[in-house]
Amino acid sequence: MSLQSPPSSPPKPASVNRYDRLEWAGAFGDLGTLMPFVIAYVSVMKLDAFGVLFGFGLSMVVCGWVYKTPFPVQPMKAAGAVATTQAAQSAIITPGAVYGAGLVTGLIWLVLGSTGLAERLTRWISRPVAQGVVLGLGMAFMWQGARLMADEWVLAGVGLLVVVLLAKSRRVPGIFVLLLLGIAWTAVQQPALLHELQEVRLDLRWPTWAWPSIGWNDIVLGTLFLALPQVPLTLGNAIIGVREENNRLFPDRPVTDRQVAVSTGVMNVFGSAVGGVPMCHGAGGMAGHVAFGARTGGSLVILGGLLLVLAIGFSTSVVALFEVIPQAVLGTILFMTGVQLASGQFDQARLGHESTVLLVTAGLSMWNVGIGFGVGLLLQILLLRKTERS
Repeated sequence: MSLQSPPSSPPKPASVNRYDRLEWAGAFGDLGTLMPFVIAYVSVMKLDAFGVLFGFGLSMVVCGWVYKTPFPVQPMKAAGAVATTQAAQSAIITPGAVYGAGLVTGLIWLVLGSTGLAERLTRWISRPVAQGVVLGLGMAFMWQGARLMADEWVLAGVGLLVVVLLAKSRRVPGIFVLLLLGIAWTAVQQPALLHELQEVRLDLRWPTWAWPSIGWNDIVLGTLFLALPQVPLTLGNAIIGVREENNRLFPDRPVTDRQVAVSTGVMNVFGSAVGGVPMCHGAGGMAGHVAFGARTGGSLVILGGLLLVLAIGFSTSVVALFEVIPQAVLGTILFMTGVQLASGQFDQARLGHESTVLLVTAGLSMWNVGIGFGVGLLLQILLLRKTERS
């Protein structure tokens, strides 16, 4: 089931971003992945929220202007999970290591993109492998969303009903009702949290230079623990996956693997300079924006602009502001993102071996994208190339 199926031909010129209510609704479609990682980086790793929000915000605004589609900017999930887990257990991964990982990640993808190596690598990968990665991510998002919804199943059930009933509404986008429902739930269940919001005050801040705080030890740790393990995941999801999803949904506004790789490199070098975290373009993020109504880059400009406002004026209060949205609401958003992402991968008939490659890749990618991608490539060699030769 797809919440908002993109029209086969866009109703307006592709060169124009829109900022109507559906673009505003679609702007919030990726909160299910963005907010938990921002909260973890700020509350567990003690990163300065300003740099995190500023890096995401400006990157989103630029991507919205450049790509003219809901081209997402997301936290790198493997790097974020390792960083926050290690920070909670020990002091191995420091804020400097996170900045160092972003710098190294940016340089890796700048080299791979500008030299054309990224495009040569991805050209060798078959469509069943690419779609298997995206299908696996969709199923993983549904599973993660269901887990987040489990503790507050009444709110989650009502939220899902609201989103489904308003899926086709252009007048009242479902995500607005869902977010209001979540805030009302917090007001009833956690009134103390709303009292905290009364203490929120404007606190203007401006960018600072983070590179001087990065030592050689930070670069080594960030490279070994965060940057290098993320490379195959980024190639599978944030280069191939997002290109596949963008070009399927918006064939009039195609992107190339080279563009996506260079874009990933630029925003990570920039992010590391201002105190941001490793970022990527994920297929799931695009599915989330599209599922709730986005059809142009306007949704990214809107979300990025809001994050810049939070960074410049309210970065000291961002955790309290984000916690107003219950986990069940984020889970609902994530679940419907998974539905949107998975449902688009059955758009053509396949031969037996192609279906095998797709399903095995998807099943493993649901657990681990890197392993799913690697096994999918192996099956591609053993099954698909053998079939082509015979």
